[in-house]
Amino acid sequence: MEEIQIEPVAYKLDLSPEQMLKIIFEYTAKIANEKKLETVLVLMANLGREMVVADRCTVWLIDAARNELFTVVALDAGEIRIPYGSGLVGNAISTGQPIFIDDAYEDPRHNPDHDKLTGYRTRSIMTIPFRNNQGEVIGAYQAINKLTEKQSFSAMDMEYLSLAAAYSGKSLESTMLHAEIIETQKEIILAMGYIGEGRSKETGNHVKRVAQYSYILAIGLGMSESEADMLRSASPMHDIGKVAIPDAILQKPGKLTPEEYEQMKEHATIGYRLLRKSKRQLLQAAAIVAWQHHEKWDGTGYPQGLVGESIHIYGRITALADVFDALSSSRVYKEAWSLERILALVNEERGRHFDPRVVDVFLEQLPSILEVKELYKDLLETE
Repeated sequence: MEEIQIEPVAYKLDLSPEQMLKIIFEYTAKIANEKKLETVLVLMANLGREMVVADRCTVWLIDAARNELFTVVALDAGEIRIPYGSGLVGNAISTGQPIFIDDAYEDPRHNPDHDKLTGYRTRSIMTIPFRNNQGEVIGAYQAINKLTEKQSFSAMDMEYLSLAAAYSGKSLESTMLHAEIIETQKEIILAMGYIGEGRSKETGNHVKRVAQYSYILAIGLGMSESEADMLRSASPMHDIGKVAIPDAILQKPGKLTPEEYEQMKEHATIGYRLLRKSKRQLLQAAAIVAWQHHEKWDGTGYPQGLVGESIHIYGRITALADVFDALSSSRVYKEAWSLERILALVNEERGRHFDPRVVDVFLEQLPSILEVKELYKDLLETE
């Protein structure tokens, strides 16, 4: 009878002190430079996994609003959510106490459903809660299946993961605070955009549409997701300078006189001056948009008469987004232009009013732009 050869298990070794320091410095540097919560969660999970030589490691956070726990396993895999207090990780978070077991199937708190679904065999588990600067538990590390020959986590592993947890609690609080600040800035910018438009003849949905059009054009031009999102958040402030323009001019039903038109044009410079001193990147972008969205590719725009690529790309994008929305929207004082008429004008103004590249992307992305127009259409258009 032929003897069956069994492949030896490729066990790993625990990290040496030098290797441990290298891992810690490598990941803490990456985490310190990252502001996106999902990315930070993945980096922290990878840090913990390498520190304790585990097969898997996840970082769970509390979503108090939904009474849930959530984690990000991989950046392209989305979130996993479970009810608060459920499972081993829920127990560790709700009690604030670490959990340290050698065989998950001998612990009634372990839910084996995921193992059954995937064929994975969970054995050793170590779960360490972590706290914010106020000492409140905000989440937990969970390491699964030790990869060394012993196959179970040690007291030293718990110390290492506790070290990672202590660092993670403070870093995640900072990341979440940064994200909260950004979201607050976006809300303020959108609200101020509504105020600027509300004093003129536009509707609130105008700023939403221009924001979405700007995002679509930015992505089409090859901008990163983060920069395109920043432009989307900044563009609602394009007409914020109108807060300083008299109502008699903003709400005049007829054509403006040359003097009134010159005064109206001042809103671009006023908007820039309102925003330019901020050190926040988002508000700096909004300042550029406010200042340059009326500039024209051929240099006949205002307030500076900039030409071609001397106009910031944010201004060039918002210029087309703003004009398209103004022409395609009905107002009490005018009918919306037909799409054919608008496209004829956009093509005519390619290389004159508008950056040719932006026009090309606009035409390529027209189906997506029209979807946004329908999604955020004004009540006036449906009556």
